[in-house]
Amino acid sequence: MKDVARAAGVSPMTVSRVVSGEPGVSAERVALVEQAVRRLGYRRDDNARRLRKKDVRSSIIGLVVDDLANPFYALMARSVEDAARSRGYLVLVGSTNDEPRREREVIAAFCARRVDGLVLVPTSGGHGFLKREMAGGTKVVCVDRPAHGLAVDTVTVDNRAGARRAVGHLLDLGHTRIGYLGDRLDIWTQRERHSGYLDALAARGVTAAPALVRHGLRGRADAAAAVAELRALAAPPTALFTSNDLITLGALDGPGPPEGCAIVGFDDVPLAERLDPPLSVVSQDPAALGGTAAGLLFSRIDGDHAAPRSVVLLTRFIPRGSGVLTG
Repeated sequence: MKDVARAAGVSPMTVSRVVSGEPGVSAERVALVEQAVRRLGYRRDDNARRLRKKDVRSSIIGLVVDDLANPFYALMARSVEDAARSRGYLVLVGSTNDEPRREREVIAAFCARRVDGLVLVPTSGGHGFLKREMAGGTKVVCVDRPAHGLAVDTVTVDNRAGARRAVGHLLDLGHTRIGYLGDRLDIWTQRERHSGYLDALAARGVTAAPALVRHGLRGRADAAAAVAELRALAAPPTALFTSNDLITLGALDGPGPPEGCAIVGFDDVPLAERLDPPLSVVSQDPAALGGTAAGLLFSRIDGDHAAPRSVVLLTRFIPRGSGVLTG
């Protein structure tokens, strides 16, 4: 700023007022400063400005998700970005791969940049470390999953009810040997969906078969391997319930489910209606999750001090034909 002032022949205070858009500077001096800025390539350091004025917002929020490569989280991120952009905010995005240590690193990096708030898909680890950031003014909203022991706004879907509805659909069609393919059980959404699977079986008096259940599937390759194991059983399942989009896609990779085996998934997947047979799914709306969470976060940034809210969005079951009993 001193270099700009020297080049323009004005005081540093005048440069500060011009680049901050403050009134009271003559048009002639504004032109001199703007010419010097362009010539020298000057850019205002907003981080330094915020250090001097602690009440100045950064107009930046952070979004922390499990895996940005997952289409579900990509759609959520776009929704958060759209909401932020409408308010003149920038969004920093980071992935945790559901690893608590990596989550802490990403959040620390965002908070070091003085984000005004965080939209967080929490890992299964503890989140007491966030209380210090929150005490310092950083607002936090959890989305997709709650954070254990953290009293903040949370936006989720009816995971358990959605899974119960899907497995009930398979039972209605005559299936009793229904396999379950899930991610890690320490992930809240997975526990809820597995509970819904068990609820549906119990409601019909069907005993759950542990041999038909696979947990800890972190992607398509794991899911494909689990299906291969189920195919090799002496009494393989006649139907599968897959607990997220990547697991569903993995179950369809390679040889796929046993011949005649029906499949219903949690999360819609691209071209699901064009498969043969078309894939029945529990559909949730990642854009609605992201948009709702962003709205709550900006409400907090704007000064809302109400008690933490828990918003549960509804899922929708879409029967397309893949649950039909064929054997």
